[in-house]
Amino acid sequence: MKVGVFDSGLGGLTVVSSIQKIFKGAQLFYIADTAYAPYGEKTPEEILNRCDSITSYLLENHGIEALIVACNTATSAAIKHLREKFPFLIVIGTEPGVKPAILNTKTSNIGILATPRTLKGDKYQLLVNELSSIKKVQLHEQACVGLVEQIEKGEIDTKKTFDMLEKWLTPMKNDNVDTIVLGCTHYPLIDSVIKRIMGDNITLIETGDAIANRLKLLSEEKGHINEGPLNINVCHTGIINRFMIDKILNNKNIEVRKCKI
Repeated sequence: MKVGVFDSGLGGLTVVSSIQKIFKGAQLFYIADTAYAPYGEKTPEEILNRCDSITSYLLENHGIEALIVACNTATSAAIKHLREKFPFLIVIGTEPGVKPAILNTKTSNIGILATPRTLKGDKYQLLVNELSSIKKVQLHEQACVGLVEQIEKGEIDTKKTFDMLEKWLTPMKNDNVDTIVLGCTHYPLIDSVIKRIMGDNITLIETGDAIANRLKLLSEEKGHINEGPLNINVCHTGIINRFMIDKILNNKNIEVRKCKI
């Protein structure tokens, strides 16, 4: 099985980290589209075109059989198009974990951290409307402008990153938020900073494990045998922080190279 995974940068590697725990006997090709990052501040048309180009590149150069859009913003903009254009591929998207958050919360106050584009996207709005009947909750939405760039630079524990998060999270803390949805695949990388501000009792909802389980299930339905090593290759279109790749995946046997898409 050959699997393509992409994101605007390092964030999608949190999904790859979940995949490598349970998925075996495959080749995984990761595209960090850093030349066009961040997606969250691009138009839907620009994002869709990049998703199309990256998928075509993965098909032509690596013959992928499954595709994971490891980005909430890109999923919102392009998942329907990708499924229609490439019906022969397993296509898995990423969406904020609003449903598990609704089921988890005790205070009925849920925080949503996401990019501006994800919060404005039709997919997120439809998801919220669809799930609103489960339980009456208050959603405290926060567009985290500039946070992806901080994470891409490896500035996880810096004062600037802490101050940004503290400004956004303090109102949530005051409003008795007990569950926060990490609506961007970059955000699990700053979970320790969030807990420092919100306290250890905060529940953080991310989607990497759910995506990994979905990939395993759908690939096995197509005849994939989940045995043997998982080989990971990382390709980046612009500048990338190699230290962060090693930190996220904790795997030294990874080929990292620059590519043009």
